[in-house]
Amino acid sequence: MKLEDLKIVVTGSARGMGRHFCVRLAEAGAQVAAGDVDEAGLASLVEETKGLKGKVHARKLNVGDEAEIGSFVDWAFTAMGGLNGLINNAGILRDGLLVKKSRETGEVTKLTKEQWDAVIGVNLTGATFMVRDVVAKMASNGQKPGVVVNISSVARHGNRGQSNYSAAKAALAANTFTWAREFAPFGVRVTAVAPGMIETPMTQGMNQKARDALVAAIPVGRIGLPEDIWLAVKFCLECDYANGRTYDVDGGLTM
Repeated sequence: MKLEDLKIVVTGSARGMGRHFCVRLAEAGAQVAAGDVDEAGLASLVEETKGLKGKVHARKLNVGDEAEIGSFVDWAFTAMGGLNGLINNAGILRDGLLVKKSRETGEVTKLTKEQWDAVIGVNLTGATFMVRDVVAKMASNGQKPGVVVNISSVARHGNRGQSNYSAAKAALAANTFTWAREFAPFGVRVTAVAPGMIETPMTQGMNQKARDALVAAIPVGRIGLPEDIWLAVKFCLECDYANGRTYDVDGGLTM
């Protein structure tokens, strides 16, 4: 698909990679429905993209709320005069070892159900329902071709302290393959991009020692930038023969 023909939802779009995707899409002439829980960030995104070839429409969206997802998709379809794409980007971290023993006290602590549920609720359940409702809207209106790009992570291969996050991102990658086959009759392609360590507000909040160790392990010698991931997302959007695959973009890092 040509970028200028897109009428596309981008979740988690107030900052980081999602915001970068929105700007690049608007520069190319696409219509973008930007959703995030950060309303101030959305407002500044709309201001930033004024005057570009395309247009960014923005509305609050909590992908952990099923009813809010449905309402947002209906609004996006109306605001853009159609809907033919989704970048499924929203995500959160609630890291912690599944079982941890303190070196000082010997106390054993466990990952809490709240930590597990929060990440699964947004990164997997919410992401799944976003795909469901966007594709249902496309199918109901006979709008084709369509495209979905899921944002997974190289943590899908497993990463210490991220049982919840790795589980969600692995499932999203697996379902990328599943959905590519399920949605073929609707003319909808599904791919995924799995970033490695990327410079975003999320990674900037990491423990500095852990961050430095990860960067040192990246063969290209640097942390990734949102533009690096945009180039992969752009490929997935534009290449009509890309389907059912997850593309790791991680500078050669293996977690």
